[in-house]
Amino acid sequence: MVTDMNPLAKELNSILAGTIAERLLSGLGRRVYFPRGIIAQAAEARQLAPVKNATIGMAFHGGQPLLLSAVAEAMGGLSPKETVVYAPTPGFEPVRQAWKDLLIRKNPSLDPGGFSLPVVVPGITAGISYAADLFLDEKTPLFTSDPCWENYGLIFTERRGAVLRGIPFFTAGSEGRGLDGGLDMEVIGRTLTEEAAKTGTLRLILNFPHNPSGYSPATAEAHALIGLINEIAKNGTDVLVICDDAYFGLLYEDAVYQESLFSALATLHHRVLAVKVDGPTKEDYVWGLRMGFVSFGSRGLGPEQHEALIKKLMGIIRSSVSCTNTPAQYLMLRALEDPRTAGEKQGFYEMLKRRYRVVKDYIRRYGDGGRLEPLPFNSGYFMSFRCKGIDPEALRRRLLSDHGIGTIALEPSFLRVAFAALEEEQIPEIYQTIYKTAATL
Repeated sequence: MVTDMNPLAKELNSILAGTIAERLLSGLGRRVYFPRGIIAQAAEARQLAPVKNATIGMAFHGGQPLLLSAVAEAMGGLSPKETVVYAPTPGFEPVRQAWKDLLIRKNPSLDPGGFSLPVVVPGITAGISYAADLFLDEKTPLFTSDPCWENYGLIFTERRGAVLRGIPFFTAGSEGRGLDGGLDMEVIGRTLTEEAAKTGTLRLILNFPHNPSGYSPATAEAHALIGLINEIAKNGTDVLVICDDAYFGLLYEDAVYQESLFSALATLHHRVLAVKVDGPTKEDYVWGLRMGFVSFGSRGLGPEQHEALIKKLMGIIRSSVSCTNTPAQYLMLRALEDPRTAGEKQGFYEMLKRRYRVVKDYIRRYGDGGRLEPLPFNSGYFMSFRCKGIDPEALRRRLLSDHGIGTIALEPSFLRVAFAALEEEQIPEIYQTIYKTAATL
């Protein structure tokens, strides 16, 4: 068993020494590095020996990679190099820069120099998993919302052995039916402050728009969350915040905070390290391309520390999938540069917003607040019911077997409905059936 740390890992750790990033690294995060092996040497050869490059395991003829006709025809306008050449481990530079530019445009308060160049990863799930590799050890507490995306359990608990601690995130609101509810800042604040006082270190993941509830914080709630994290850091606690921004931009109410929390957290305090995991999967409607991005930001980090964290992330990528697929990156670059994209995305957004409105109006008119209490929702793809006195799995099975309606049961007491997947005219009948079926259980 090898016990000595690799000199490259030591070098990266020395660059991060004394910073929030170094203090929060997991054991794996400390050990990992990007080797100066095949990938690094091949990158150097591409610059200095473009014609006589005998480094990488690819086959060329006439300066172009070999490419089957069937693949070339299916890929349409992509060149051979945009189709089958290995991507650099952190992704192609133009793709990374285009995404960073997009983040700055979408988040006007985001300091361009306050966060790293995003790294391309094979999907947002992979990005969250890589963040766990870098910053979570066995038995490390990680706070999240209750309810939360069910895959968090697999990623954080089963893969990394961390302790996932759920905070009841939502109030029922004055109506008692969830529609005018929001974040329970009293519970969130008390829980996080107590943990900070007890351990001096706090790790949490924030997911907005939220899966499974479909909720994003109002502007006042967002400022309260940011202020809470800032106060905890000021009192001497090291804070890691992973921003799971999978559904970013799909906001259907004007009162919702319009930027990612990462915009404020990335330069909030030298004791706060923010990790943004996002991508085009949901917000650009390219689910199967499996492509995401990871960015780092902290007031205590500069370009050299950003690059050290990127190198550690590259080591995680290299040791798992090696790199993200090439066609997905160039397809997204084409989409970002295409003048039709903005208009088409706006049209898709308006379609989802209309579906959201139909769901919200139906529940406000006909929801009885009895066995099905909606969690607050104002964004994203989903809404969820809290099942009171009934088993959500029994309700899911009845809806499926008796009515051909597919929903998701989430333990212990939630039923998630993806209204984004429903045609607008289907919604009233489906929700009527959901309510009627719940009443029979």
